[in-house]
Amino acid sequence: MTATAPRAAVPPWTLAVAAMIFVQLGAALSVGLIDDVGAGGTAWLRLSFGALIFLAIARPPLRALSRSDLTALIGLGVATGLLTTAFLAAIERIPLGTAVAIEFLGPLTVAAVRARSRAALAWPLLALIGVVVLTEPWQGSTDLLGILFALLAAGGWGGYILLTQRVGDRFTGIEALSFTIPVAAVAAALIGIPQAAGHLTLPVLATAAGLAVLLPVLPFALEMLALRRMTATAFGTLMALEPAFGVLLGLLVLAQQPSALQLAGILLVVLAGAGAQRGGRRDARLAEPVPAGGPPQLVD
Repeated sequence: MTATAPRAAVPPWTLAVAAMIFVQLGAALSVGLIDDVGAGGTAWLRLSFGALIFLAIARPPLRALSRSDLTALIGLGVATGLLTTAFLAAIERIPLGTAVAIEFLGPLTVAAVRARSRAALAWPLLALIGVVVLTEPWQGSTDLLGILFALLAAGGWGGYILLTQRVGDRFTGIEALSFTIPVAAVAAALIGIPQAAGHLTLPVLATAAGLAVLLPVLPFALEMLALRRMTATAFGTLMALEPAFGVLLGLLVLAQQPSALQLAGILLVVLAGAGAQRGGRRDARLAEPVPAGGPPQLVD
């Protein structure tokens, strides 16, 4: 068996899809914890337990760090903390599907800006139309603060995608996450500790530890593996499937029947995601981590 056999057996888009499912489940199951310790407290606890898990199974790549590596790793950690905290704050105020749709503007911008041709812009555009149709933002009242939090999460998600690909090109496995997730936990602590103070009971800590496995541990590891083998454009557009997963899980778990218009939106984002991932594989040679001290590579 050659070293490239596992690479062919598992398409990178399946890793990204699995990560999205874990993210959506983690968000849905975090609602109760948000009620107990707030959005910031929930983000801080989940990231802190996630950091402990990553530190237990991998060592931070301190000896191999260059100055540019350190900048990228810290940037990724801060982006992760911002993404997690802002998104949980958003779903406190606006529906989950709406928050995900607004948050998707981050990956969508990455896909559009880094597209190799004008024709490639059709997929992000189709995905945007599908997200709008799917979430029906014209329904219900508007919570401006909730929208602001979702936009902050969008910015964090866009930066997360680009920096994850860059960091994934430099370090093997999940060793980089053993550095970035502790940084994310420290960033989230600025808001999280004041919110969680006085509410840290054993049930709360146990719940947060369990949720940390679901998010951030599993999805972040899967996304780093996926981004080492996909272009940022393909990955960013594929993320359009995430609002669709929210609607489908609502149907299966909560018996929430989507409208015909929402089903049309699901079809559009599925088509956009499938179209974006065609030709979205990165050259295997460029996706391999470079030797320590070499320049990080970012291929779009």
